[in-house]
Amino acid sequence: QVQLVESGGGLVQAGDSLTLSCTVSGRTFFTLTMGWFRQAPGKEREFVGAIDRSGESTHYEVSVKGRFTILRDNAKSTVHLQMNSLKPEDTAIYYCAANDITPWATSRRDNYNYWGQGTQVTVSS
Repeated sequence: QVQLVESGGGLVQAGDSLTLSCTVSGRTFFTLTMGWFRQAPGKEREFVGAIDRSGESTHYEVSVKGRFTILRDNAKSTVHLQMNSLKPEDTAIYYCAANDITPWATSRRDNYNYWGQGTQVTVSS
C-alpha cells in the first residue's frame, strides 16, 4: 500500500519561506512522478508543480514559477516543495501526490493515483 506523508506546513508572514516535505512508502520511489497540489477554501484543488521520476524535469503553475522549487531525494523517498516569497494568496492546504502512470511531470490531477492527507499553509499579510 502506497502512503504519502506530508510535513512542514504552518503559519508564516508574507515574504517568508517555507519548505514542505513528503515521504513515500510502499512503492519504489523512483518509479513515481511526484506532484504538489493545493486547495484554498471554496476553491478547486489546483496544480502547483511536479517533478519527473529522474528529478531532471520540473513543471510549475504560472503563479508560483520562480518562487517555488520542487526537489526529490530518491535515496530518501522524499520530495520537497521549497516556497519562497510567500503571498497571502498561497494560503491553502497543500497535497503531495504520486503518479505511476506518466513518467513526465504532468499537471493533470487525474494522472495522480496516490495522495497525501494534506498540510495547511497559512500566509498572513
